[in-house]
Amino acid sequence: MPDHAIVVTTINHPTRAVEEIARNAGRLGAEFFVIGDQKSPPDFNQPGATYFNLEAQLNTGFHYAKLAPARHYARKNVGYLAAIHAGASVLIETDDDNIPRELFWAERRASVPAKLVPGVEWVNAYTYFSDSHIWPRGLPLDRVNTAPPALNDVPVEEIFCPIQQGLADENPDVDAIYRLVSKLPFDFRPDEPVALRGAWCPFNSQNTTWWREAFPLLYLPYYCSFRMTDIWRSFVAQKIAYLNGWAILFHKATVVQERNEHNLLRDFEEEIPGYLHNGRIRDALDRLDLPTGRSSVPDALRVSYRKLVELELVGAQELALLDAWLLDLAALGV
Repeated sequence: MPDHAIVVTTINHPTRAVEEIARNAGRLGAEFFVIGDQKSPPDFNQPGATYFNLEAQLNTGFHYAKLAPARHYARKNVGYLAAIHAGASVLIETDDDNIPRELFWAERRASVPAKLVPGVEWVNAYTYFSDSHIWPRGLPLDRVNTAPPALNDVPVEEIFCPIQQGLADENPDVDAIYRLVSKLPFDFRPDEPVALRGAWCPFNSQNTTWWREAFPLLYLPYYCSFRMTDIWRSFVAQKIAYLNGWAILFHKATVVQERNEHNLLRDFEEEIPGYLHNGRIRDALDRLDLPTGRSSVPDALRVSYRKLVELELVGAQELALLDAWLLDLAALGV
């Protein structure tokens, strides 16, 4: 089994999820990295986890850690770099409120038997795991009622998926509008996985596995809406993955989310840039002429984020952070 790492961020004392991951990470041969921030408890301690407070992050020597502002989820990038530095070839990211199920600890493979969703338009991947009206955070609102392509006659094939999105039961990753008008808890059907290699669907950072080929695409932008950082990352990642012939997998829930306290109206406010611009971002990225091949992924990332800056959706300061990230990856041999 390849070397694994699990990465979370937290501003809390060890949660149930953190305790369970620390206790069970050895089942995957995984090292567990916990990344703190300015609001994290100064006495945070979790046996079985490698914890980085802000000072420890600076002491890593990563160029990104020196430049990245505090008080933001994108500090998770430091955890990715620490995991890669430790030798991870499979990186699992989740959050401190996602409780692993038994299936979370099953062996993971980059090539997976799955049905490939046809087409190149937006698709609501959640509908392949439920008959209820539910959609992932980041799906354009004018697409939430669009039926996805039927897969009845689509054969199962072995598909290379170096980015794999696991679902979450009870409190899945949905937007504030869904939470304000629909009922939770919610459980998905444990149906077979589906892969996208042209169709677009947002994916998140809450239960996602990455293989080494895709590590540069882990990058979370800082200078944008907090609620959009992982969603806009997913759009950039999809564009570049598809150019290289890689697919994005969605598979059944392997965690249960016991969601940390949120102000839903504040979440709604943070999601407004997505409600207004996610379709525009996809269209702009889709039109970009990007280089292909693994060695060209850094250049493709730079071009993609320059476009987001040009659209005035991501701040221009982001480009220096991205350069620092890519410099650190190059030093790590990625």
